[in-house]
Amino acid sequence: MQSESLHRWYQSLLPVTTASTKHQQEQQRLLYSYRHVVTGFAARLTAEEVKAMEKKEEHPEKGFWKESNFGKGVNIGVMDTCGLPDHPLFWDEGLPPPPDRWKGRCDFNQTANRTFVCNNKIIGARSFQVYDNLLQTSSAQPVDEIRHGTHTASTAAGNFVRGANLYNNANGTASGIAPHAHLAIYQVCSLDECSSTDVLAGFDAAVEDGVDVISISMTSLNFGQLFEDSIALAAFSAMRRGIFVVCSAGNSGPSSNTVYNAAPWILTVGASTIDRSIIATARLGNGDEFDGESIFQPNSTKWLNSKYFGSTRH
Repeated sequence: MQSESLHRWYQSLLPVTTASTKHQQEQQRLLYSYRHVVTGFAARLTAEEVKAMEKKEEHPEKGFWKESNFGKGVNIGVMDTCGLPDHPLFWDEGLPPPPDRWKGRCDFNQTANRTFVCNNKIIGARSFQVYDNLLQTSSAQPVDEIRHGTHTASTAAGNFVRGANLYNNANGTASGIAPHAHLAIYQVCSLDECSSTDVLAGFDAAVEDGVDVISISMTSLNFGQLFEDSIALAAFSAMRRGIFVVCSAGNSGPSSNTVYNAAPWILTVGASTIDRSIIATARLGNGDEFDGESIFQPNSTKWLNSKYFGSTRH
């Protein structure tokens, strides 16, 4: 949006009292309109006007997500337990080939019992896993046996999938945050552990391959001093090469000293809550209704008898 039209749109959002003073009030109220570092404006408002502004809908055709072009042209390296390459979120419908700076490779097609090869969504896949006490490197190809990597990779850059639902709930279009971005999968975790040896190898490969972003959903391997933390050290080197590193905050908390991957050069992402729920309603014979939460929705109107088994004595 051009600067002048953006300025006019911001002015149109401001409350006015009388039509005769509209232009004068807009000029006095609107202090700044920002274009480059943030999308927004600064204005003088009363407390009541602030509450009214909070109820306004966002611009119908604009927003940070659309302005980002959905991650088009960005290579995201995901370090985890790999990913299921034939999942619909990893189909490449509507995606162009990766940028020329991509120099990685795809090891999916080297597995005898799998026919999947990389596409314009998953542009690379490599496995880094160390087995037994002799630190012998496994020759296994990338396979996600526990689905954690599939979850994290699709959250970051899963493509648009129409008609998605959860047990026929919340029907709609599913996608990751950057559905037009490309994915490079680095398997650095096994079923029960993530070795610092493997994680460092994954970082090294991602930098060499030409990723723009590295996403890691694991806790720090050495919680404490940054110079003892292999993720923090590798992320610092990646950051110096212009690579944006995103890590999870871990599954602990919310008490103090439970946030992992808190190095200042890492974007640390924690969990949050949503204001939506999938409701299942229990209706009693006397007409009372009780709302609960369940992904399994009742599909029968048959009345069932209540059962009470009493208390158990020990």
